[in-house]
Amino acid sequence: MDLTDEAARIYLFDLSTGRRESLGEFQGMVFAPRFSPDGTKVAFSVERNGNSDIYVMDLRSRTSRRLTADPAIDTSPAFSPDGSSIVFNSDRGGSPQLYVMNLDGSGVRRISFGSGRYSTPVWSPRGDLIAFTRQNGGRFSIGVMAPDGSGERILTSSYLSEGPTWAPNGRYIMFFREPPGGSPSLWTVDVTGRVEKPAPYAGAGSDPAWSPLLD
Repeated sequence: MDLTDEAARIYLFDLSTGRRESLGEFQGMVFAPRFSPDGTKVAFSVERNGNSDIYVMDLRSRTSRRLTADPAIDTSPAFSPDGSSIVFNSDRGGSPQLYVMNLDGSGVRRISFGSGRYSTPVWSPRGDLIAFTRQNGGRFSIGVMAPDGSGERILTSSYLSEGPTWAPNGRYIMFFREPPGGSPSLWTVDVTGRVEKPAPYAGAGSDPAWSPLLD
């Protein structure tokens, strides 16, 4: 069967009980889900026929709404701390860049204007910065910028560095780094870019996700 005719599912998994619950079926491929800060919504991308758009689902009513309707690839949604806005990645301008929109999909505005390709945006828990990956000149960098795109700063660069995730205090970022021909490992860097070190995890690892503060 052609992939565009298959129904993809998105699931919730309860870590305490092991219970798995389907949130519904979608035509195409579903990926990049992200919870809202209050846990009542999930934003995700749905790809069909080579085009992907961003949707948001209310977990209480199980109703979903399409937020983007552009022929470009829109993906990697991440909520602002107050849940009122979403930052995402799109190539609607010709190359992958970062955009911000309101929760209802209105007010889309581009915020990245540096050289290179931007991806994997993540909003700081403090709301003051957005972390991202930037690929330029054969190198990958982890950087931050203000939600309006101002004050862009590169914190660290290497052959391959990707997947930023914020510490709950909004002062440190974890990411993974992979040397040529080597295995990926987890690293941390502070928002000044001056304190960078391997994470205290001996094995190979990639795509970290830092949890909120636990009660």
